[in-house]
Amino acid sequence: MEATRAESRYGQILRSTSLIGASQIINIAMSVVRLKVLAVLLGPAGVGLFGLYNVITDLTVSLVGFGVQSSGVRQVAVAVSTGDVEKIARIAKVLRLTSLILGLLGAGVLLAFAAPISALSFGTEARASGVMLLGAAVLFRIFAGAPTAIIQGNRRVGDLARMTVVGAVLNTVVAIPLVYFLGEAGVVPSLLAVALTSWLAAQFYCRKIALPAVRLDFSAFTHETRLLLNLGFAFMASALLTTGSAFVIRILIVQQLGVDAAGNYQAAWALGGIYVGVILQAMGTDFYPHLSAVSHDHAASNQMVNEQSRISILLAGPGLLATLALSPLVMTVFYSHQFTEAVPILRWFCLGMLLRVVAWPMGFVIVAKGRQQMFFWTELAAAVVQVGLAWALLSYAGLAGAGIAFVGLYVWHGGVIYLLVRRLTGFRFSRENLVLIGMYVGLTCLVLLAVELLPVWPGTLVALVATALASWFSLGQLVRLVPVHWVPSGLRPVVYFLLRHQPLAADPR
Repeated sequence: MEATRAESRYGQILRSTSLIGASQIINIAMSVVRLKVLAVLLGPAGVGLFGLYNVITDLTVSLVGFGVQSSGVRQVAVAVSTGDVEKIARIAKVLRLTSLILGLLGAGVLLAFAAPISALSFGTEARASGVMLLGAAVLFRIFAGAPTAIIQGNRRVGDLARMTVVGAVLNTVVAIPLVYFLGEAGVVPSLLAVALTSWLAAQFYCRKIALPAVRLDFSAFTHETRLLLNLGFAFMASALLTTGSAFVIRILIVQQLGVDAAGNYQAAWALGGIYVGVILQAMGTDFYPHLSAVSHDHAASNQMVNEQSRISILLAGPGLLATLALSPLVMTVFYSHQFTEAVPILRWFCLGMLLRVVAWPMGFVIVAKGRQQMFFWTELAAAVVQVGLAWALLSYAGLAGAGIAFVGLYVWHGGVIYLLVRRLTGFRFSRENLVLIGMYVGLTCLVLLAVELLPVWPGTLVALVATALASWFSLGQLVRLVPVHWVPSGLRPVVYFLLRHQPLAADPR
């Protein structure tokens, strides 16, 4: 019976991860296509320009959006659990109105401060018109948060996946011609097109949720909005600090190493986060609401964190090792040969991303328990540590210093989060997870040293062998954990024989 329950829990994690992950893979593929076109047409300088404009947009959305989308997910999910359809409709209406107001405010901020933002970001006010145009992108991105939160809060994971795919395809179809025909002048319009098409996709799928019409007086609206904003502060602070530190690091790179170096940094950052982003996105979509529901039960919370950590590491480890092993090829295929200087920093990002996967499930415990002040101070400290390390290491190690700073951040941040969560809930990693973390961190460090210190072919051979062994191990563990009927019946004898595993429970079918 216990084996069956474990199979069900791990199966649920993998099911949501695979569904959201598949849509994210398509989304990422479309993003890579857009970046590939940008890299080929405009080179590292164009990619660097895109990165700076994109960070300005992210920073404004984080600052003015006030975490309403994330807090809205929780509010809608709580209302859904009560079965009160009128309450769901009321929260959904407040979400839409609040998001529209905040979106207009964000657009106004960029219009009003376009010149100083341009001077700070690019060293000149000549790009102020581009910053102004980003205001429309900010409006649509914040406004799109309302329908997205309503869909996610209703736990319509299938619609979320379809919305992501449709939005990604529309984004690519509209954005690529703008860059192709307008060149560098098409960078900002392409960002606007992405925001607009994403909003259209979210709005379309949100309309499938039937909610009754409700009336809101001013008092009810302000009350619900206050709840959204209070809850959203922690999310806003986290997003603002993350995008703010990314913005500062890019400015440091431009000042010390030039715009081309910023382009290489952007390329490495995008590729380093592609695979892990799929896993973390699925984690935020499905794991966080489940954890919130049992946040009062420390034993259940700790068990969920250990289960999520195990699946996430098994999924992330082989992909990061493969990216690290083939980093020169990956950089050339996804961008061009002009981005070879991004390879060393991509390798360090792979190690940092593995540590990020270890830390994230624990971090959700703090948010799920509503410890906003604790969450804020840990995020503030993380931003200070990353920027401080980057500032110190850029002059010492060049562009790779930014990657080493990212690794240092998660060594520090992971340790702090572990101690805090242990204090909150008594959390400890299971013995299996400690072995798993040690194995993958050790393998990743080994591969990193091999490709950095050995000649190309011996280093690549060591890296590929390590990747193959890790992939075999992860596959064996995952096959053992998933429900038996997930493995095609004709392949079951061969799979279980080759992997030397038996399923956790008999096949219910």
